[in-house]
Amino acid sequence: MSRLLHVSASPRSAASESLAIAEVFLDAYRETHGDVVDHLDLWEAGLPAFGPAGAGAKMSVFAGEELSGEQAAAWQAAREVFERYDSYDRYLFSVPMWNSSVPYILKQFIDVVSQPGWVFRFDPEKGYSGLLQGKKAAVVYTSAVYGEGRPPAFGSDHQAPFFEGWLRWTGVTDISTVAFRPNLATADAETGRRAAHAEARELGKRF
Repeated sequence: MSRLLHVSASPRSAASESLAIAEVFLDAYRETHGDVVDHLDLWEAGLPAFGPAGAGAKMSVFAGEELSGEQAAAWQAAREVFERYDSYDRYLFSVPMWNSSVPYILKQFIDVVSQPGWVFRFDPEKGYSGLLQGKKAAVVYTSAVYGEGRPPAFGSDHQAPFFEGWLRWTGVTDISTVAFRPNLATADAETGRRAAHAEARELGKRF
């Protein structure tokens, strides 16, 4: 049986479009597959800081040095987050757009788990290779102003390219997406919302 982890990056609870779409996906997924589904709310997770001690630990690991003190503690705290994440083989990410990119809490999660020997390997001649191969991900993207085909004044997309680039870098290349990008200047977003929910439902069934 597969295990799916829903990683949510919106703090808006019932008001969140990305969470609403994710729930439609999950309802269809549970009905069809009956697999284990868990939720990691990044705003409630108490993610560890990855500051001076964590950065120092990362560089020590690169150098093959033993960790101790604050560095060892920071590395262990990050390792616990990674091990939970790595214990699943399927992921659903709900990702609202913040300032053309992703919420900072999602970037913190990425910085915590993206460590050598965990999500990537580095070879001085060949470069990076992802270690999470064989896993698959579905991503729900939402934005309130930006949308494809709108003028530059409505924003740019540093959300999907950044996030999918990270997934592929870690070795996750089986990626499906659903996007809901209404323009708040328009009166009717319901048509796009219904379409996004329908797409999420079908994706949940076949994921």
